[in-house]
Amino acid sequence: MSYTPIIPMAGYAGWVFLNRTKEQQQAAFVASAEIQNNESYFREKISSVRTAEELVSDRRLLTVALGAFGLDEDIDNKFFIQKILEEGTFDSTSLANKLSDKRYKDFSSAFGFGDYSIPRTVLSDFPDEILQRFEQKQFEVAVGAVDETMRIAMNAQAEIPEIANSETSEKAKWFKIIGSGPLSMFFQTALGLPQSVGALDVDKQVSLYMDKAQEKFGLSALSDLTDADTLDKAVKTFLLRSQVANISVPSTGSVALQLLQGTGGGMSLLL
Repeated sequence: MSYTPIIPMAGYAGWVFLNRTKEQQQAAFVASAEIQNNESYFREKISSVRTAEELVSDRRLLTVALGAFGLDEDIDNKFFIQKILEEGTFDSTSLANKLSDKRYKDFSSAFGFGDYSIPRTVLSDFPDEILQRFEQKQFEVAVGAVDETMRIAMNAQAEIPEIANSETSEKAKWFKIIGSGPLSMFFQTALGLPQSVGALDVDKQVSLYMDKAQEKFGLSALSDLTDADTLDKAVKTFLLRSQVANISVPSTGSVALQLLQGTGGGMSLLL
């Protein structure tokens, strides 16, 4: 039986509790039989895998491989995943480089089937590299099953500093954020942008994100989010805005029903 994360309340208060207990909760999650069985199998088999076809043909290995990059839902898209892996990332025209979601590029680069004559699967520390990611991402999935906003916040907490520290241009960093569904949702909510912003030209989107980030959080550059307090402020804003958005306003009918139920027998006497 898998471990279900404990999140006793929604919003920022729940987030504080989750962060305070994350180490212990993730350890309990990783110790579950399902995770341990998948990890043992991956450690035993992955070094013998030399081609993308071999990887996608083994569902258990592919489960871990995709799960490490948050791409679990692609488990049945074998042809697509094999193409992503075989074309690699060195060629600018490869499929991984064309997709706006850069998780696919990270996934293909990590395995190296299309980039090197000998893939990275043979490296002695490769299993540890992938399994560390797998444990983190799968714990996020488990958290998301309890509270999806917490999963988005966890993903942002882990990935934003990495993107912010990358040696690319400011625009390229924002392109990567916009290309990630979870990260774009995080920033749209935290910055008060409508989802319809995604329909705009990508350069226009970047300008909007940058302007709003400066306005809301005083960011002169994404690297400012490597500061723990600044990132925590962004996460807190995201969670509070999400909580407000999820509060349902009772309809006139439901209010009337509550009033009727609250009057109990007194109402029947009037009737």
